[in-house]
Amino acid sequence: MFRDRQEAGQKLGASLELLQLKDPIVLALPRGGVPVAAEVAKALKAPLDLVIVRKVGAPGNPELAVAAIVDGNPPDVVLNREIVEAYALGDSALRVLIAQERPELERRRTAYRGKDLPLSVASKTVVIVDDGAATGTTMKVAIRALKRRSPRKIIVALPVAPPEVVDELAQEADLTICLNQPARFRALSYYYGSFPQLTDSEVLDVMALAAQARESGRNVGQGRRSGAHTANKSRHEAGS
Repeated sequence: MFRDRQEAGQKLGASLELLQLKDPIVLALPRGGVPVAAEVAKALKAPLDLVIVRKVGAPGNPELAVAAIVDGNPPDVVLNREIVEAYALGDSALRVLIAQERPELERRRTAYRGKDLPLSVASKTVVIVDDGAATGTTMKVAIRALKRRSPRKIIVALPVAPPEVVDELAQEADLTICLNQPARFRALSYYYGSFPQLTDSEVLDVMALAAQARESGRNVGQGRRSGAHTANKSRHEAGS
């Protein structure tokens, strides 16, 4: 069991540090994945961004996804072809269903990003993080959409998920890391001592703190390099 999402992220970050990833970028699935991903990004000294996914429900059964929209420039639409065929949905019907969900995707984008564009993942090692996966559906959609954006590699990082879900995600991603894989999976909250529902404002607070921490770390690093350069220059001048 994890104390909270922060501890889960710290443990994931420690595991990922050992991989010495090249040019990583960490993407969180909001809302619950954000505090986990913030700790991973801190450990990897990597930029943190969001991957925003909106499910497109089947006619009369909104909980069953026929497709999903993944925020981007432009957004990606990922179809669940088995469900599309089961409902005999043609292109025009799909367009209507997708159009109905676009406003909510755009609302979330505005709430989380304002007018900022998502970070480019081209040629990057992408680490997608959530606070757990009961079915893995949202994570699969995110992976498939991000593959279209030419990353170097996609890594899935989860604190907890059922072993069969981990196996399914391993077929989609280049690497899947999951710290806890209980054979009898319960509700996700069971694996956390503290598991509050997050608000949009809390997500924004975590993202802002992560950005500040990264900028502060960058400035410290630049200061050290500048100090070393000055010291070397002084030694050189003293010896000449």
